[in-house]
Amino acid sequence: MLDDQWFSEAQTASGTAFSLKITRKLHEEQSEFQFLEIYETEQFGNLMVIDGCTMVSTRDNFFYHEMMSHPVLYTHPNPKKVWIIGGGDCGTLREVLKHPGIEQAVQIDIDERVTRLAEIYFPELCESNNDPRAELKFIDGIKWVKDAAPNSVDIIIVDSTDPVGPAEGLFSADFYKDCFNCLTENGIVVQQSESALLHMKILKEMRAEMQAGGFTHLQTVFFPQCIYPSGWWSATMASKKALSSFREQDALNKGFDTVYYNSDIHKASLAMPEFFKKAFA
Repeated sequence: MLDDQWFSEAQTASGTAFSLKITRKLHEEQSEFQFLEIYETEQFGNLMVIDGCTMVSTRDNFFYHEMMSHPVLYTHPNPKKVWIIGGGDCGTLREVLKHPGIEQAVQIDIDERVTRLAEIYFPELCESNNDPRAELKFIDGIKWVKDAAPNSVDIIIVDSTDPVGPAEGLFSADFYKDCFNCLTENGIVVQQSESALLHMKILKEMRAEMQAGGFTHLQTVFFPQCIYPSGWWSATMASKKALSSFREQDALNKGFDTVYYNSDIHKASLAMPEFFKKAFA
């Protein structure tokens, strides 16, 4: 659905589409794992598209990257070590490393080309790539977690594409079981969990797989994300311990800049719509 002026991502199952007016195509390539495209848009800056799906834009990426990072970091009592599975555009890594208490952040993405293109077309997202606490690995994240030692990480952020292709195994009970085993006592895994408006089947299946992997405490946060289907996205946290609160005072007094996230946004993101409550009653 591409002509001389518009890039459109159609969701045939829901009968919807999202379009951005483009000025030119900047890059395209077939990596070992997926088809990557970069566009310059009229209003949203640069746009990365993977296998025909919008992934990140200059204008609105802060919603996703901030909400994938800060809610889980302020929910954990004292996070030191973080793994990011996926996240090749490096925006989530940048947000994680805004927290001075983080001692190590390892980003594990199977496709190095995503990161190399982000360095060229989204350099602002890669500002922390050379932070001494950061480590970039271009390997299979599923195997990385499976081979990890018990009690070796505080937070795992699964910043993945949709549950197809290379990312399909990231939504399975086996993967969550491996996450459970390598997390510390207060450990939390958080994963992007699609749109509650359009993808409740995926969200239900994902939460069931998390529980089958051993996690008994789940919490979903909701946030806007303009370029993703429906414009309304979610992330789901799974923990070994109850997720009833977050470090609100620390979030209120955070010593770094954000565009969207703050303590009030955090509280608001935890409010569950009625249809969501009923679905998981």
